[in-house]
Amino acid sequence: MHPFHLAFPVDNLESARAFYGGLLGCPEGRSSDEWIDFNLFGHQIVAHLAQGEAINDVHSDVDGKKVPVRHFGIVLSMPEWEAMADKLKKAGIEFVIEPYIRFKGEVGEQGTMFFLDPSGNAIEFKAMAQPDRLFAK
Repeated sequence: MHPFHLAFPVDNLESARAFYGGLLGCPEGRSSDEWIDFNLFGHQIVAHLAQGEAINDVHSDVDGKKVPVRHFGIVLSMPEWEAMADKLKKAGIEFVIEPYIRFKGEVGEQGTMFFLDPSGNAIEFKAMAQPDRLFAK
């Protein structure tokens, strides 16, 4: 496996630490007064302090939903996805797109959900009905 690296802006490092480290359960790596490394299921994501840079107001129509164009996330197993959806609902997270099954009965059938971090970064957690078909056409 080749871990992916993503750097993204946040308005407040303590809020990012509570959200990514606390709520999402991402172990924290190195950090400074300007950034924090997190382990998102084996991938390195880095929250960089950059006030006002996370504004996310462009959407695309996918399956009848307004999907935030700029987003990142992870593909989980279906049981992990279901557990995360329950965890986020119990935590009172306001979803941009509530957890649901997209493309039902099609090659790309998947569970998906979109939500925002405290700075407004859009995150998608998904799970493929058939994981080996992640890139199938």
